[in-house]
Order: sequence, then C-alpha cells, then structure tokens
Amino acid sequence: MNLFSVLFLFSFFVLVFSNATISNTIGINYGQLGNNLPSPSKSIQLINSLKASSVKIYDANPQILSSLSGTKFQVYIMVPNEQILQISSNKGFADDWLRTNLLPFYPKTNIRYILVGNEIFSTNQNQQLIWQNVVAAMESIQRSLITHKLFHIKVSTTHAMDVLQSSFPPSNGTFRSDISVAYIEPLLGFLNKSKSSFFLDVYTYFPWSTSPNDINLDYALLNQGNITYTDPVSKLTYTNLLDQMLDSVIFAMKKLGYPDLKLTIAETGWPTAGDIDQIGANIYNAATYNRNLVQKLSAKPPVGTPARPGVVIPAFLFALFNENQKPGPTTERNWGLFYPNGTQVFKIKLDGKLSESDKKLPAPGNNNAPYKGKLWCVVAKEMEKNSPELKSALTYACGQRKGTCDAIKPGKECYKQGNLALQASYAFASYWAKFKRLGATCYFNGLGVLTAKDPSFGSCKFPSLRL
Repeated sequence: MNLFSVLFLFSFFVLVFSNATISNTIGINYGQLGNNLPSPSKSIQLINSLKASSVKIYDANPQILSSLSGTKFQVYIMVPNEQILQISSNKGFADDWLRTNLLPFYPKTNIRYILVGNEIFSTNQNQQLIWQNVVAAMESIQRSLITHKLFHIKVSTTHAMDVLQSSFPPSNGTFRSDISVAYIEPLLGFLNKSKSSFFLDVYTYFPWSTSPNDINLDYALLNQGNITYTDPVSKLTYTNLLDQMLDSVIFAMKKLGYPDLKLTIAETGWPTAGDIDQIGANIYNAATYNRNLVQKLSAKPPVGTPARPGVVIPAFLFALFNENQKPGPTTERNWGLFYPNGTQVFKIKLDGKLSESDKKLPAPGNNNAPYKGKLWCVVAKEMEKNSPELKSALTYACGQRKGTCDAIKPGKECYKQGNLALQASYAFASYWAKFKRLGATCYFNGLGVLTAKDPSFGSCKFPSLRL
C-alpha cells in the first residue's frame, strides 16, 4: 500500500469519527460586489455584532481571511467557477490553489469548508465541461487537503433550486433529467463518502413573488398560523414554504439513494427594496422572514423539517451588505442586513436573542400585491448626466433589434438634439417593452429605473408595458 492510500484511508476514518460538526447556528454570506463597502476589518466587526457563527465568502480573498484570523467564526471559502476545469485536470493546480488560498491563513483562520463553484448547474457558460468535471475538481481539492493532513476541512459545491425538475408536492422532488444520473448522482456519492453536506440556495421570495395568488405571503414569510399544506403522497403536513422547498430536495436525494445526506442552506433571505414590478420587496417582509428563520433554525431542540424532524439545518443568511454593483433588477442590490455605511437595515441577531426594544418590526410595506397598470423604463434622474455610460447603454439598446430606436433619429417625433438623457430614456423604454417577456430588465448597469409616470411628450409616445 502506497503512502497516498494510507493517507486516504486514515482521512476516511478521521472524517467518519471526527467530532467536528457544522455549527448549529446561523452564518452570514459576505459578498463583495460593491464599490462603497467597509474594509474587511470593519466588516468583521459588523458580523461579530450580528452574533453570527460562521462566514461564507465567494472567493478566498486574502484581506478577508487575514481579518478573520483569530476570530471564533467558522469560515467557508469558494473556488471560482472558472477555475474548476484547471483544478480537475491538473493536480498541481489544485495544490497551488491550496498553497495560495488556504495554507497561509489556516489554522489561525478557522476554515471549515471549500466550496468548489457556485450554482454551476444554473449557468450555461461552458456548462457541459464544468458539469462533467466538478466532482473531479472536488476530489482533486480533497486529495490536496489529505496530503497536507487537513482532515477537518471538507469539500462541497452550492446549488440553486433549479437543480430540481419537480418540487411540488415535496414528495415528488426530482432532480432535472439532464443532470440527475450523469452529474448529481456521482456528486452525492462524493458528499456521502466524505461526510460532507449538500449546499442549497433556497429563497421563498421567488416562488411567492412569481405566484402571489397561489402562495400565501404569511406561508412564505414563515409566519406560523392556520395555513397548512398536506402532501398527498407522504401525508406530511407543512406550515411554511421553506420546509416544502427543503423537503423537495431531501426527497430528490432519497430517490437517488442518499436519504440521509446532510443539507446546508447556503443562501436564504428576503429583499428589502425592488422595482415597482417586484412585489413584496420591503424592509417589513425582510425583517419578518429573517427573524422567523433564525428562530426556527436556532430552536432547541432542533425543529428540522417534516421529512427530517429534529435535524439541525445549518444556514447562511444572504447577505451582509447591500451590494451596489450587482447586476439585474433592484432587488439584486437590496438583500443586505447592513447598508454600506454600517447601519443595520433592520434589527436582527443571528442567535435569535433580540432585546425587547429591538423586536418591534418596521412599518409594513405597501407593495405586496402585483402592480396593475402601465410601466416605462427610463434613465434614473441621478444618472442623467452620466454621459459616457449613457452613450454606451443607448448604443446597446438600439442595437438589439432594427426599429427599436427609429423614433429618436434626427427629424423623428422623439428626437431632441443634445438631449442625451431623453434619447437614452426612449431607447431604454423601447428595448424593455420589446424584450421584457424574454427576460430583459430595466437595469442598464444601474442607469435605468421603472416608473408609472408617462414620460411621453407632444407627439412622442414612449413604449410601455401593462402588467
């Protein structure tokens, strides 16, 4: 038996019998897509004030890892998606990654997990190659950990709910047919053998906001009341949407032969602000959801889910800050527990222990019902003088389909010489009206905003959509 085999067998027994476990309290996702965020050292102070047990970052940022040195936090780091292929095919690259991103900081920084990629089954970028190689990359990272006798650090990857083909009722939970047998099954095998965990990004906000007439808001906010749902097959009764979503994944794993594989909530939360067509994104709902989640997951004894009663489910709230450089609709930039200036968006402690004075909820939001009426996509007022970026966005919007910007050509009804902001507003409105049904947003790198006020003037009629 060679040295590697001895090390592998030793690591297996250590992993099986080790007392090291994931914390049974709540952690925080520390994203960095903002140009106005506090320093890592200040950010760690804010995390500490939340009484978080763990911190998950989306890379292996050396400044953050250094700032976490000597703290009590369990730390979860990530291998970027674009490095998966190199790590899977080159053992030396995996070793180099470990030497650069982990060894300089461990054990003073208490790194507990390496997550290889983020939601890889949700992306089309090099999808087949990455899907085929993610398990090999995870094995490569684990071999490097074993070589360095780092037996307490585990390896996994994160998934969005779209890995499921069916999630309702929960007992019908099934992985997508294009990934189930070929990719998910061997991935579950790796996690099971290494005593690792299946990491899931799960947001009740998205199914509720898509179908608010079919899903009760209190059910999505984890407000335990008289609203229940009984699965017709399993006969399990549900009192909130989160349990339904988690159990659908648990049933899906069971169908592939892994009924007991541990589950970790890698991301969950609720947005505090959104565009006019993004219902329910307000501080009241976010405070309600996040507080209810913390109370549920930190309960002693553990509550678990109907399919796994009494089982601890570790979780990470999303996110530490509102991040102003995240693309997409306004909700994308408003998931934080803190504003970038360090002020809390709403009072919360991740150990569930709020003072009586802090338990008062913010004023209820007034956008919980779908907006009915016309909307226009225009340039945000504060962005009207941002000429270089407006020119670029105008060119993009007008270049997507012939005729999109005919009305702002010289001599046409919406042309106003020298008025770049007006021309860009028309281009945004026309582009959004044409492509919204295909998934287009009114973002334009932060330049666009939706309005219910008609920007049309004279004979110039701006395109709109009625929701």
